[in-house]
Amino acid sequence: MTPSIAVPAGGSARDNSGHHLRFHAPLAHLAPAFGADTFGAKAEGFARFFGTPTFLIGQTVIVVVWIAANVAGFARFDLYPFILLNLAFSLQAAYAAPLILLAETRQADRDKAHAEADALHREALAETSRALQEAAVNQANQMMQLLEQNTELTRTTRELTERIETLTAQIHGRVITDAR
Repeated sequence: MTPSIAVPAGGSARDNSGHHLRFHAPLAHLAPAFGADTFGAKAEGFARFFGTPTFLIGQTVIVVVWIAANVAGFARFDLYPFILLNLAFSLQAAYAAPLILLAETRQADRDKAHAEADALHREALAETSRALQEAAVNQANQMMQLLEQNTELTRTTRELTERIETLTAQIHGRVITDAR
C-alpha cells in the first residue's frame, strides 16, 4: 500500500515547507506496480502472513495432525504417500510464489520512493547548511568591518581629545599671559 501523506491544515501537498513529510508529498501520486486497490493490499497482507511464526506453527500443526490421523487410522482420506497433502502444498506454493513476488515488488516501489524523498531531504539539508555557513561568513565579515570602524573611531576620538587638550592648554596659556 502507498503510505498516505497528511497535509497540514491550510496547505497543499506542494506547499508544506514546514511539514516533516514534505519531500514525500511529490511522490504521493505514484501508484504501486499492482495498483493501490483492495486486491493488491489484501494479497500483500496475505503474502506477508506466509512468513510469520503464526502461519508456520499453524501449518506445522495441521500437517502433523493430518499425517498422524492418516497413519493411526482415524482418517483414511490420504494414505501413506500423502498425495492429497502433497497436492495441497503444491497448490499453496503455486499461490504463495506470485503473492510473495507481488509483496516484494510493492515494497521495492515504496523503498525507491522513500529513497528519492530522502535524497531530496539530504540535498535540502545540504543547501540549508551551505546557506547558514554563508550567512555566518557574512556576519563574521560584517563584524570585522564594524570592529575596524570602531577602532578607527576610537583612534579619531583619541586624536581629537589630544588636540582639544593641546588647544585648551594653549588658550589657557594665552589667557593667563594676557591677564598679566
